[in-house]
Amino acid sequence: MSFSLDLKAFAEKAKGNAEIVIKKVAIDLLGAVVDRSPVGNPELWAANATATQYNNEVARLNAELRNDPANLSKNGRMKPGILIKDGMDLTAGAGYVGGRFRGNWQVSFDVAKTGTLERIDPTGRESKGDGTALIQGFTSEVGSIWMINALPYGPRLEFEGWSSQAPAGMVRVSVVEFQTFVDKAVNELN
Repeated sequence: MSFSLDLKAFAEKAKGNAEIVIKKVAIDLLGAVVDRSPVGNPELWAANATATQYNNEVARLNAELRNDPANLSKNGRMKPGILIKDGMDLTAGAGYVGGRFRGNWQVSFDVAKTGTLERIDPTGRESKGDGTALIQGFTSEVGSIWMINALPYGPRLEFEGWSSQAPAGMVRVSVVEFQTFVDKAVNELN
């Protein structure tokens, strides 16, 4: 899954400040796509729904017990034997660390990247940082800026509602905001 900006047509609109505007728009667009990219969370997986629901109910009951002063000692802690110490283990995702999809957003000029990265980046900070650094090198000689995530499950995330965190995808939702990014970049010019 990827998209590119038709920079030549866009440059006509921005005139003398085209490079500055294009850089700002591309950085904002990249940030939006990366931030909207879901990060795997085993608690949200269907295979773990029962365990998650049970663990949430135990937490709710313990919170309710804490609200009754009769269940608390003088120092404000739960009296022995009151706290419910129970829970279910998640059946799927043991040892899983989310963030590979966010870590695979790559930026390039003129030609789309085709490979994937092993980077785990749950915050998206590294992906945005690397992409921003490359975009800062943009000049009018560049024909297009590519933002791509070549992981094989990307199309399912974008088009099939595969993630409850991004049911409408990431790229399509961000591209809808394109004009907002342009207006913001133009308004920030002196």
